[in-house]
This record gives sequence, C-alpha cells and structure tokens, in this order.
Amino acid sequence: MAWASWTTRGVFSGHGGVLTEEVGVLTGDLTIHTTWADDMAQVTVQYTGAIDWFTMSGSPVACGSEEDSRRLHDAAVRSVREGAAATVPRPPLRSPGRPTRSAPE
Repeated sequence: MAWASWTTRGVFSGHGGVLTEEVGVLTGDLTIHTTWADDMAQVTVQYTGAIDWFTMSGSPVACGSEEDSRRLHDAAVRSVREGAAATVPRPPLRSPGRPTRSAPE
C-alpha cells in the first residue's frame, strides 16, 4: 500500500476562513494536513499549535496518485488563504493512460 502525507503550518485564512465538518468555520493561523492512501486524500485543518484536527469540508477526495494528492494539498492551502468558507477543491480528472499534453515551446 502506497501512502504519503504533507503538512503546511502558518496558513493564515482569508476572510471567511475554512469550512470544517465538525465545528463549522475556522479562521486565523491554521495548519493544513493531507494524508493520501488507497487512492483517497483526507484533508484536515487545525489551529496552528493546537491538538484537535478537523475535517475540511469536501474531504475525503478520490485521488489516484501521490503527485495528484500533493497538487490537491497545495490547492487546499491556496483555498484556505483565499477564505470564503473554503472547502477542498475538486482535483481535475485525468483519463488513465492518457499523457498530459504540454504547451508548445
């Protein structure tokens, strides 16, 4: 079983904060944590330095690769910084076996 996790501390939420399943909206200095295993990404959030973690609304998300889960984590961090009761962004769907096209040079 493959798994990975990322944590970003010191994420200051934008106006309106981040929406959680357990306690509603969190605002201020937050820590975002993403765990990827079994093709699912779980995104959680806490007040930086606190003990309790809360599920970011929209989590868990189907995520087919470690690379995609890292991109999802980065997108979740950006979403929290933007605020507006941020939820987990939906990752773009990619067809299996189709190469990603790059822009012409």
